[in-house]
Order: sequence, then structure tokens, then C-alpha cells
Amino acid sequence: MEQLTEQDVKKIQDEIDYRRLVYRKQALEAVKEARAQGDLSENFEYHAAKKDKNQNESRIRYLERLLKNSKIVKDRSKLDEVGLDNKVTVYLPEDDEEEIYKLVTSIRGNSLKGYISTESPLGKALMGQKTGDCVTVRVSDSYSYDVVIKNIDKSTDEKDDTIRKF
Repeated sequence: MEQLTEQDVKKIQDEIDYRRLVYRKQALEAVKEARAQGDLSENFEYHAAKKDKNQNESRIRYLERLLKNSKIVKDRSKLDEVGLDNKVTVYLPEDDEEEIYKLVTSIRGNSLKGYISTESPLGKALMGQKTGDCVTVRVSDSYSYDVVIKNIDKSTDEKDDTIRKF
């Protein structure tokens, strides 16, 4: 069962509404225009438009299923603890580096942007910890590493957070 915040649910519903009310009409119009160009067997525009329309419908179904099979979660961390939607600065002694991560639900996880899921090994290890704590992150039975929590930013700016694609 997927865990979503209330903001996740709103973003998903907004995307569903956009795809149904705006994008669906555009995709259907593109299919009609391409169909009017003649022979469908060799009509690249028609096949591309159909594929785009089908991908839109598939995304709508995926998002609806996601909402139906999810559980709403809230951040219950204390002011001095790492929690959901917090930015955490950690020091990695093994690499002698500092990195900043934002802990998010798995539907918003994007390691390239520094958004890590609370379900990931690092996310699980950081949740509930405090500034100054040294935390062991268990990746597998044979590998783990330590991180030191340097700072916890409780601000919740979500304007750049997006719902993951397929």
C-alpha cells in the first residue's frame, strides 16, 4: 500500500483533472487531425497521436489506482527530529562529504534532485533521529555505512515536488 501525504493526493488529483479535462481533448483532436490525412497504415502522425492518447489514458488509470490503494500519512516527528518533508544535511565520514536530502513519500522520490523516500534505507535510518546523531544505514546484509546528521530543516516548501512518472 502506497503512503501519500495530503499534498500528494492533491497533486495526483490535479494531474488527473488536467489529463481528463484538458489533455484528453488535445490528444483526441490530434488523432482526428492525423486520421484525416489519409492512409492510416503509413501515417506516422496518426500512430504517434494514438500512442500519446493511450499513454494519457494509461497514466489516468495508474493515478486513480494509486489514490484508491493508498494510505494518508502525516509527519508526526518532534521539532528536533527528522520527519517527512524535512531537508536533512548529513555528513558522510566514509566520503568526507556533506549532502542535503529531502525525505519524501516514495511517489515523490527522485535521487537526482536529492529527494529520498522514507522507505529507502537512508530514509528509514534518518527518520526520528536528531541533529548530531550518528546513524548506520543498512543497505544489505553485507554493506552498511554511517552518516552524521548536521542539520534538520523543517520548512515545507513543496513547489518543486512532483509526482513520479511510471
